[in-house]
Amino acid sequence: MDLQKHAPAQDAAPRATAPSVSELRASDADRDRIADMLRDALAEGRLTADEHAERVEGVLAARTVGELDVFVRDLPAAHAGRHTAAPAPHRPAAGPVPAEPDENVVAVFSSAVRRGRLRAGRRIHAYAVFGSVEIDLTEALFEHQQVVIKAFSVLGSVEVRVPENVSLRGAGGGVLGSFEVDAVDSAEAEAPIVHVDGWAVLGSVEARPKRGKLVADILDRVHRKVEKGLRKHL
Repeated sequence: MDLQKHAPAQDAAPRATAPSVSELRASDADRDRIADMLRDALAEGRLTADEHAERVEGVLAARTVGELDVFVRDLPAAHAGRHTAAPAPHRPAAGPVPAEPDENVVAVFSSAVRRGRLRAGRRIHAYAVFGSVEIDLTEALFEHQQVVIKAFSVLGSVEVRVPENVSLRGAGGGVLGSFEVDAVDSAEAEAPIVHVDGWAVLGSVEARPKRGKLVADILDRVHRKVEKGLRKHL
């Protein structure tokens, strides 16, 4: 019997295997994401100015996703997406939002910024006229379950950032401008809800979660600091 006639035919060439994620070509969005992590690490004191500059230079030269990951491998933000987001602490039940704003943020031919450990009011009005407004709630203390941000941009920009474990919803529009809200629903029913609406006229309104930033209970932070201080003295 001729075994060669019955032997299974071999492929003339080996099959090409799909590239792994780390081998994919890096996009501008991938570089921006890594650059954001490095900027946050610099602000938090995890990197020195020289280390930050050196890594940013490497990010700009990187060609693949794997090469980008090397620059943030030792930073907590790079591993935040690999774990389930921490549940948001309990907030008071949603109630009626007042018609009058708790705060007006206005920028006319200028810029206005609200960030840090501030108390998020139930209603915030933002006005950008030939200027820019930035409202960063990633470190804010949420005392209410619902926060409404009314954003109006006329030849200007309004930028809103929220923690990634809150719910973000939007309802607005643009007139020769852009109104963009990256809507997300938190897995926690009691998590804060941030509503962003308004208009962008020849300008822009943008709202989105910030990667790696989570709502944390201020009391838990205080307890941890007290415990850490006690351990140093014992």
